[in-house]
Amino acid sequence: MLGIELEQTRVYREAEQQGEIKATQALILRLLNRRVGNVLPEVEMRVKALPLLRLEDLGEALLDFSQMSDLMAWLDANQIDRVS
Repeated sequence: MLGIELEQTRVYREAEQQGEIKATQALILRLLNRRVGNVLPEVEMRVKALPLLRLEDLGEALLDFSQMSDLMAWLDANQIDRVS
C-alpha cells in the first residue's frame, strides 16, 4: 500500500525487542529459581530492570552461582546507575 513493510516500522521493531526482553527475563528468572532458590519479588524487580545485554551477562554468570548471595553480589556489582 504505502510501500512499507510492517517489519520496517519503528513500532514493530520496538514491540519485537520488548518481546525478546520479556522472554529473556522469564528464562533468566526460571534459571535463577532453579540455581539459587526462590527469587524474592524485590530481587525479581532488580533483574527485570536490567537491559537486554546485562540480562544476557547474568545468564552466563548464573552458571557460577551456588547461593542467593552470589546473585545479590552480581546485581550489586552490575547495578544500573539511577538518577534521582
